[in-house]
Amino acid sequence: MLRFKNLQEERVSTQTKLSIAAAALLSFIGILTETSLNVTFPTMTREFGLPLSTIQLLTSGYLLMVTIIMSTSSFLLKRFDTRPLFRCAIIVSIIGTILCCLPIKVYWLLLFGRLLQATATGISTPLLIHVILSLVPVSRRGTYIGLANMVTSFAPALGPTYGGMINHYFSWRIIFVFTLPLLLIAWILGETNLRLDAQGAGKSFDGVGLVLLSLFMVSFTEIFDQLGAVGGWSYRVAIAIVVAALTLGLFIWRCLASKSPLLDLRLFKKPIIGLRGANYAILQFVNIGSSFLLPVFAENFLGIDSLAAGLMLLPGSLLGAFIAPFVGKLYDHRGPTLVLLISNVSVIIGATALWAMTGKATVIVLTLLYMFLRAGFNFGYGNTMSDASKFVSASQQTDFNSLFNVLQQYAGSLGTTVLSTSLSLSEARIPHDVKAASVAGATNAFALVIVLVLVALCLTLVSIKVRKDPSVQMQSVEA
Repeated sequence: MLRFKNLQEERVSTQTKLSIAAAALLSFIGILTETSLNVTFPTMTREFGLPLSTIQLLTSGYLLMVTIIMSTSSFLLKRFDTRPLFRCAIIVSIIGTILCCLPIKVYWLLLFGRLLQATATGISTPLLIHVILSLVPVSRRGTYIGLANMVTSFAPALGPTYGGMINHYFSWRIIFVFTLPLLLIAWILGETNLRLDAQGAGKSFDGVGLVLLSLFMVSFTEIFDQLGAVGGWSYRVAIAIVVAALTLGLFIWRCLASKSPLLDLRLFKKPIIGLRGANYAILQFVNIGSSFLLPVFAENFLGIDSLAAGLMLLPGSLLGAFIAPFVGKLYDHRGPTLVLLISNVSVIIGATALWAMTGKATVIVLTLLYMFLRAGFNFGYGNTMSDASKFVSASQQTDFNSLFNVLQQYAGSLGTTVLSTSLSLSEARIPHDVKAASVAGATNAFALVIVLVLVALCLTLVSIKVRKDPSVQMQSVEA
């Protein structure tokens, strides 16, 4: 009888599953269009007559806007019911998609459309995790976050291939046309199934915090954009550094002093959450950064077209998507230590191999090494958030969701911006040899990735000791 009762408590209703599917599909579309465009950047630089440092704003600017919107998700999910929120996201996404489809060669109109799409993704992704954290039992959380990651990982799997194929046979604008039917399906699923009520209508909105966070993110990103644009140091870089440091300090002070902060940074007072958050951000930096870098590098160094560059990433992304739910189950049964160590070590090996083989790369070599890197990423990514969520009370889950989503999205934006800057700096130093510049830029980029993932491994090793502390174990919602 007790076993039957436990099974009943662990059941996940069909309505919950369809609610998860609706939010996951909208997030899938956002990630699909983001990764689809990466392989079209060489084409866009010729079509618009703009440098890569400007064109890549279609990805880094998109991710930056997603991050800013996600920073408001704690307020939005506490203030508004999920269905009208989701409806708003769908409508904004459709408008942005139509703007991106227009056959008008105005780059800034395209960027505006991308920012509208980013607004939708910034709402849907936290909403997806919110549904899981609110309606899925803790004992099955790893599995369902793994399933959500499988869906959102499948988008990067299809993105470069889909974008390369469309760009090769048609026009990159058709990338957006084919997403419109999927948006309508997501709308129907959300309208008929999403029913979570707002959780805290009395929470005030921290507008000052949003302005400070936005200024910090834009100015910090501008540091690398300016480095890439001018090929080195300039007074604009110095100004961006000063503004970024000042606004970050003010934002942290604001969050710690406010009763209703935009992001509850006080969650990081629990060491295990801080350790997991840093690891989570590093993994996403590597994931999004490498998925941007490799196609551009392959097109410039190997001379392949966008279709071949997209197909190059397909096996690795499919492998990552396939293993995501299984490593979630492994985490549910074995805990975080094994899966996180496998993740960090695998990514270190993959990044080191890419660094060593950059100048000797072939399509097959890059494909195999990306598969290894991607598998390592998926072993740790969802499970890092799953484990951290177990040390947060039910009343703080919305704040936790917002905080971690902001971390991973801004890390992805930085990954694209920083690794793009590495390529741009090398092109400025070696202006007449595209292949040599690509090798130098990619080598430096992967050296940075190695350093970051070594830091992530150290954080995991420290977290093993921290998690064994009896006082930390007592903080777990499973204790």
